[in-house]
Amino acid sequence: MLGFPHERKVNKNFYKRLKKRAAEKVSRPKVNVSAGGRPTSKAKANSKSKQSSPGKRLYLERQKNHFHIHSVACLGTEVHLAACPLEFNKPNATSTCDGGMAAVVSCMPGPLFMQNSGLKKKLKTSRNVRLKGGAKLGEGRVEVLKDNEWGTVCDDRWNLQSASVVCRELGFGSAKEALTGARMGQGMGPIYMNEVKCVGQEKSIWNCPFKNITSEDCQHMEDAAVRCNVPYMGFENLIRLTGGRTRYEGRVEVLGSDSNGTQSWGLICGESWSPKEAMVACRQLGLGYANQGLQETWYWDSSNVTEMVMSGVKCTGTEMSLSQCQHHKTVSCQKSAAKFSAGVICSDTASDLVLNAPLVQQTVYIEDRPLHMLYCAAEEDCLSKSAAKANWPYGHRRLLRFSSQIHNIGRADFKPKAGRHSWVWHACHGHYHSMDIFTHYDLLNANGTKVAEGHKASFCLEDTDCQEGVSKRYECANFGDQGITVGCWDLYRHDIDCQWIDITDVRPGNYILQIVINPNQEVAESDFTNNGMKCNCKYDGHRIWLHNCHIGDAFSEEAERRFDKYPGQLNNQVSQ
Repeated sequence: MLGFPHERKVNKNFYKRLKKRAAEKVSRPKVNVSAGGRPTSKAKANSKSKQSSPGKRLYLERQKNHFHIHSVACLGTEVHLAACPLEFNKPNATSTCDGGMAAVVSCMPGPLFMQNSGLKKKLKTSRNVRLKGGAKLGEGRVEVLKDNEWGTVCDDRWNLQSASVVCRELGFGSAKEALTGARMGQGMGPIYMNEVKCVGQEKSIWNCPFKNITSEDCQHMEDAAVRCNVPYMGFENLIRLTGGRTRYEGRVEVLGSDSNGTQSWGLICGESWSPKEAMVACRQLGLGYANQGLQETWYWDSSNVTEMVMSGVKCTGTEMSLSQCQHHKTVSCQKSAAKFSAGVICSDTASDLVLNAPLVQQTVYIEDRPLHMLYCAAEEDCLSKSAAKANWPYGHRRLLRFSSQIHNIGRADFKPKAGRHSWVWHACHGHYHSMDIFTHYDLLNANGTKVAEGHKASFCLEDTDCQEGVSKRYECANFGDQGITVGCWDLYRHDIDCQWIDITDVRPGNYILQIVINPNQEVAESDFTNNGMKCNCKYDGHRIWLHNCHIGDAFSEEAERRFDKYPGQLNNQVSQ
């Protein structure tokens, strides 16, 4: 059984009948020779066993009277049989399993592995626990849901028993590893549990004894993680990389079958290939995260495979294999030459950028800035379109300003996709742009329509500050390297040019402020679901208020639905 939820009922009478038949056969006298030289009954049985159907195999296995292990005495809390007390048969022992029969188990795959199941009722996994930041299915940082907000678990006394409870709760097998020290990246937000002490039989980690956490007890550098045992699906046999310099890169080829059942390798059209599809390909290959998804692979032309067999591939990024993604039923590829087939570069580690949502809420304000101070901002397209019709240099623009602090909580440094040789120097501000678009700032109405926007080119990616024990690696001075180190953050203060949304043309009302980091997914990350942030916003024409600021995956599904349906504040009074 993989996981605790919805255990399948076992027909025990079936096994009782097997035991009874086996006993009757043992009591029956053996016949060695039959009249007329016909095969003995034993020979007939052996002959039939070779031709037996799968349905009879279990019965035939029960007839064997040699047992390697005589008895097992598990408590039920062990993570595998090898941890149980075992009694082995002695080499020269003649006794079989007196009063018993061969042990039988009935296994059932977890819901994630039952896409083609005939079950009428769809099985569900826990909604109160999840894994984040892992490259493979069944691994990641443990996060638990409390009061509709996700938080992490501290690694003090974290062990295989507690990790196995999490794995089974999510529909996987027992835990393979209980990881400590934020091995799957650091979380953001609250830490809910410390010193979790599961016995191993609990249905949920919430049923285990644990200590409530305080900021003094634990930091996110101590976030617990797991690697679970999962069924072998064989997906890696249906995909391969060719032409790369290492096994982590190359042109993607998938194994398919024609109408006659003949299997052959084929290429994937690169037209719609993006980092999300590359993430699934690397996961299917067992090669970690996607570093890049490539739409042209002419430089990896070392295979004799030239036929396109898949096109229009569109993945969410969570699938186990490319065959589970949407794609065209009939191949349709405008650039059908092999050099335009999809490719990937995979990596064992990846970065993960997350915005500090509370800081945005704390630092927001409105400024009426004179036009004569906005020439540089206008050159960088940081003002709304109506600014082009303004009477420069007279007048002003109304700006919604705030600070943004961008953390790298992943396991690899975040670096611009383009090398420094292609960075663009901007004389007005005296800095290089390493990314065309680094952040989107949008103000949306209740229908999700954009009423104002701002975009921020990457002025300079650097380590403004780091957590204790981590050293800065990137700074912009003197044409230095740009990036954000793991465990560090880049702070864009509210008083920097373009750190705003131009709301000059926005009417008073209730809105949603939305910020998205790395919006075009130019740089690969382990998780794109936490790149966005939303806040409820009230603007009365003179002042502005933000509340409920949160990153994209911080709330439960129910809380997120309530946020989207929020009608807005009726007034600006603080409730008592």
